[in-house]
Amino acid sequence: MRHRARVAEQSARIEADLASKVKSEFIANMSHELRTPLNTVIGFSKLLTQHHLRRLPDKEIVEYATLIHDAAGHLLSVINDILDISKIQSGKYTLDAREVNVGEILAASVSSFRMMASEAHVDLHFTLAPDLRAIRGDAQKLRQIFTNIISNALKFTPAEGTVDVTARGTGTGGVVISIRDSGVGMTAEEIGIALTPFGQVDGGRSRWREGAGLGLPIAKALVELHGGSLELRSNKGSGTEAIITLPGRDTVSAVESHK
Repeated sequence: MRHRARVAEQSARIEADLASKVKSEFIANMSHELRTPLNTVIGFSKLLTQHHLRRLPDKEIVEYATLIHDAAGHLLSVINDILDISKIQSGKYTLDAREVNVGEILAASVSSFRMMASEAHVDLHFTLAPDLRAIRGDAQKLRQIFTNIISNALKFTPAEGTVDVTARGTGTGGVVISIRDSGVGMTAEEIGIALTPFGQVDGGRSRWREGAGLGLPIAKALVELHGGSLELRSNKGSGTEAIITLPGRDTVSAVESHK
């Protein structure tokens, strides 16, 4: 009994330490995530307001406006992620579930990253099984799931690497989607951190592109709202595979339609 109590106490202490670490990382990361793009917006918009004092070439005006637009878009993305995870954790997140073609949604998600993959010199491959059935789900939320995971795979895959996206049917009418990259990979502990809201495997502030650490937790929560599961398989230095399993439309009884 005493041994069990000690084990339980130790486990609780480890969980508390991890929660404290994640919270500290979140506060530090949010400060950087919000201040950096805000400084961009404030700095370059101020330069534009001084156009009457120093005539700016059209090329510079377009460049400043583009930087402001990108920074504002990043801010909006961070805010939306925070709102999404807050709704999910409070149980107020709902799905607009209906019959959808998951293959078309996945194809559109992959296509949206073609340019990003090309600029990063990463080969993005897509294979879709011809026998996929329609499933019951929320098209917008499914697109968000695929976008979050593909984006994450590309971010952590170095130049000349690969990201392979495949989709196949299951015997029960469901779908299994695999998103495999040849990136840096993760340890088992790092996988746990990556799936924790606001957690980041690398908390270095120089890696702004990693975002708020909400992409994977949101994707996992949305998959589970669809009655499915998200599994990460990875080894340090040998890439990561995200496996999304979505049930068939005839077996989804837990997914409610909110219209």
